[in-house]
Amino acid sequence: MVSLGLSNDLIVDKIHATDATDFDTSMEGLKSLKAANVSDIVIRAMVVPHPAIAANTDSTAAQEQPPQPDPDDPNAPHDPGIYIYAKTKDGPKMLPLEPTVYSEGKTSGVAASAFTFGIAKVKFLAVVQGPNAGVKTTDSNMVFYFYFEEPGAGLTYAPYEGPTSPNEFALLKFEGKKDSRETVVMTANMFGTSSGTDQKSSIHFSFTKLRPGVYKVTPNAPLLPGEYCFLSSAGLDRHGPGSAGANRLFDFAVTPAP
Repeated sequence: MVSLGLSNDLIVDKIHATDATDFDTSMEGLKSLKAANVSDIVIRAMVVPHPAIAANTDSTAAQEQPPQPDPDDPNAPHDPGIYIYAKTKDGPKMLPLEPTVYSEGKTSGVAASAFTFGIAKVKFLAVVQGPNAGVKTTDSNMVFYFYFEEPGAGLTYAPYEGPTSPNEFALLKFEGKKDSRETVVMTANMFGTSSGTDQKSSIHFSFTKLRPGVYKVTPNAPLLPGEYCFLSSAGLDRHGPGSAGANRLFDFAVTPAP
């Protein structure tokens, strides 16, 4: 067709209208075509003789790909855990709280207890190494989302039989030290032992069950700048002060807005 002097458009139309083609588009074949003064437009049509079919195939493949969930949408599926939903300069974001190991056994009030023959209370502290949490936000009005592994199961991060709702967690403000953060997890005196957190550091919150295993948690007041954590009371009896085991908590920080 090239030797007959037909135009490129006519040759390309003829190629596209042909049901089946058997062009030699190998390197040797392309060399022969160029030697015969066949234009690149025609050669391209020979390489892809039915572009509409190829485009439809690509479109079908794209349609078969399911849409990816938005990781910053609280209603989208998420891995089990606790997430902060907070404002950022790029819009609201979901920030996962990674579990942090804390050590037990450090006490305060030992001297007073000894002086009062065990009447004064001894406080057992949960101690987290490092002065600051890795996850930080400047949004003091953030909310939290709890995603449990399944209804009736605990968060997978828990090393023991975990809690099943936010009602089994305490939101606490740490007391900062030079190289650590501390919060009370148990008190004891001669009259007995009491598991529980210090009311002075406890932050009240409310929660709403959105669907099985998913809860929205809202602090009852804006959080002031400081270091905080969610701590579950489950397992305190099993991992009491002085035990070799370690518990986990979910820590975060609220920093002053710039």
